[in-house]
Amino acid sequence: MRRPIRLKIFSITLVLLAMMVIVTWLSVLNLRQLNNQVRALSDYYLPLQEQVASVEILIRQQMVHMERILAGMQAASPDAEFLARESRDFDLRGINADQIVDSSLRLLGEATADRSIRLDEPTLAVLTRQLPAIQAARQRFHAAFREYQIEAEEGTPRTQKIVRAALLREKASVDEEIGKAIELLNTLTRETAARAKAEEARAVQLNWTITAIATALGLIFAWAVSRSLVEPIRRLLGGTQKVEQGDLDVEILVKTRDELATLAESFNHMVAGLREKEHIREIFGKYVDPRIVQGLLENRLPTEGGERHTMTVFFSDLAGFTRMCEGLTPDTAVRFLNRYFALMAEVIRARNGIIDKYIGDSVMAFWGPPFTAADSHARLCCLAALEQRARLADLQRELPDLLGIRHGLPDIDIRMGIATGDVTVGNIGSDTSRGYTVIGDTVNLASRLEQANKFYGSRILVAEETRRQAGEGLVFRELDSLRVIGKSEPVRVFELVGGTTGLPAEVLGRVQTFEQALARYRARDWDGAEALFRQCLESDAGDRPSQVYLERIARFRTHPPADDWDGVWVATGK
Repeated sequence: MRRPIRLKIFSITLVLLAMMVIVTWLSVLNLRQLNNQVRALSDYYLPLQEQVASVEILIRQQMVHMERILAGMQAASPDAEFLARESRDFDLRGINADQIVDSSLRLLGEATADRSIRLDEPTLAVLTRQLPAIQAARQRFHAAFREYQIEAEEGTPRTQKIVRAALLREKASVDEEIGKAIELLNTLTRETAARAKAEEARAVQLNWTITAIATALGLIFAWAVSRSLVEPIRRLLGGTQKVEQGDLDVEILVKTRDELATLAESFNHMVAGLREKEHIREIFGKYVDPRIVQGLLENRLPTEGGERHTMTVFFSDLAGFTRMCEGLTPDTAVRFLNRYFALMAEVIRARNGIIDKYIGDSVMAFWGPPFTAADSHARLCCLAALEQRARLADLQRELPDLLGIRHGLPDIDIRMGIATGDVTVGNIGSDTSRGYTVIGDTVNLASRLEQANKFYGSRILVAEETRRQAGEGLVFRELDSLRVIGKSEPVRVFELVGGTTGLPAEVLGRVQTFEQALARYRARDWDGAEALFRQCLESDAGDRPSQVYLERIARFRTHPPADDWDGVWVATGK
């Protein structure tokens, strides 16, 4: 079943390899021709040209020495030492020139005997004759100069003139012979270089031609063979891209009878499994925050044990929900709760919070690493609390449709408690059932603060650490120093009033007046505290915290606190 694809691929490979062998073979032939010309230049022609140039230089140096000797001889007082030195140098340059000519003749002999390179044999034959001619002309010039020296010292002016004319003729003969050899070598070098360049161009052109033909044939053959492979692969690729984009309804249809059909069938089975897993994950995500699910799947969250982190914990509860449910059918109550939880959950998740659980009409959530930055979780939680309070107006407008009544609609209110501190976070539960949650004193404190709203008539109570980490931009009102059940140390409790922007001036003034009254209260200045708390009530008659403190002051007037009283109020209930 799988043999067809292997056979097709093997056939394509075999044809392409055969074409590569042909191209390589032709390239080798062309390179051999080119190498022949290059070796001729590098091994023989250029060395010969260099040696002949050296001979020319040595002969020119001989002529320079000759001119110096002639000038020295014509001096009024000839310098015998100078003339002797120049004469020795003249002879030495001649000897060196003859030696180089002999070396060139040996190199010509090697070139003639070398059958591995095709050389220009006629030109080499001419050079074989020309180099001895240079040597003979130089030797004649050498002898003519020595004869001229003798005539200059011992002969008559007439014989000296005759010998000088012979010397000049020999000099011109040397120049002529060297010029012939140089011209011959230059022509040979130029022609060989031109042939090498032509061979190179021909090799390149031939290689490109053969490569183009081989490419065309290979493409045609590959297209013919792979035509049956491309379309199924394209379908598989398209299906993979759709799956990558989240479309799990794709199905690949391949009509071939090879491995691609098996691959398509496996792909379809895989997509069906992904659809089932996605369905499970979608349902599971309604019970557990999707980020927790993703973190566990990607091993970013520990599946065993717990971790210690500083987090912000949030509790909320609907005020009077139990009484409201007494007049609702079970379906209506569930529909109302689902809509309420949907609105609250939307806000919490938008602010990067994690919903831990729903307890009746209560919500527990938390903010902190790794889902929220360590320096922002308190602020995000406070902003989420303010947004949830604002969303209650939307829920109030939806009540007629949710409850199916138009008159006698209940007022919806919410109480929230927020605390920040160290918690233990991890998968907690039995071997068969676990939940990713947080535990610790901070969790208990947040729950107690949510309940304490009943006593103070407030909506959002936060602990002192939350107030500190929330930063600027939020307005808090300190309500009390409270010792809640389960904690021995008192906690300063603040009411989250709102954001600094858009908050009325009278609200900010009432917050300042209340905090001044609280300071008087803790200093046992009952009259001053009472006056300021009543001033708060004049600004807002429904300010329940001011009423609470007026009731305390009235009680303390008749039953003063102990001398060691620290202003802490002990909560006697949940």
